[in-house]
Amino acid sequence: MRYVSVFGENNILECVFNVQMSDGPTEQLKKFVFTSKCNNRGEPQEETLEIIIPELLQGSYSFYTWPSAPVLAWFLWEKRAELPGRRVLEIGSGTALPGIVAAKCGARVTLSDSATLPKTLQHIKRSCHLNNLVVDRDIEVIGLTWGLFFDNLESVIPVDLILGSDCFYDPSVFEDLIVTVSFILENSINARFLCTYQERSSDWSIEHLLVRWNLQCQIHNISKLGASAGIDLFELTGDHTILLLEISRKT
Repeated sequence: MRYVSVFGENNILECVFNVQMSDGPTEQLKKFVFTSKCNNRGEPQEETLEIIIPELLQGSYSFYTWPSAPVLAWFLWEKRAELPGRRVLEIGSGTALPGIVAAKCGARVTLSDSATLPKTLQHIKRSCHLNNLVVDRDIEVIGLTWGLFFDNLESVIPVDLILGSDCFYDPSVFEDLIVTVSFILENSINARFLCTYQERSSDWSIEHLLVRWNLQCQIHNISKLGASAGIDLFELTGDHTILLLEISRKT
């Protein structure tokens, strides 16, 4: 095991542990630190949440925490007063940072990723284990392939909130993703889909799919995200343009 200190001024990412797995690629454990000068009731009281996320340095894209995930996680942290008891489904969880933050803040969370990626689902369970969340007791993990509707999807709806970070990474998955989200929202009164989206091309658009599936989209202003904790948004997004979208059914 190798420990690398990367203490930043505001401790967004406090440290990294590199662990050489005996029969596989090196695993990197990242510690994400969320802080606030007020508790979830708005009273002056410092609160801190630490989340450990494993990454496989030579794994596929689902084993890496992309910049969109910490942005969504910080948004949830700042809205944590609204989370206790809420039924939350994270789709395309990958390393599951946002969903684990929601669970730690009191939400009833189901994490999911493609049913065709068993190693990814196992990796999600490892993320849960490292954060003392017992699968099937404190949190659920299911295989959910966008565009396909299995019995396990019906078992988790209705929900109050769907989460997704960087799910719109390739136009080839846009419609399957929107179809899945539309189905869940149609069967979940007043639910919404919160997702962070990293802009990669000005030619990519989901507007026509939203119209087709009777959905509407609102863009949240995240320019002051983390400011109350002394966090500069650039420390979360780097050189990337990241948007926070809220998608819901048209009324």
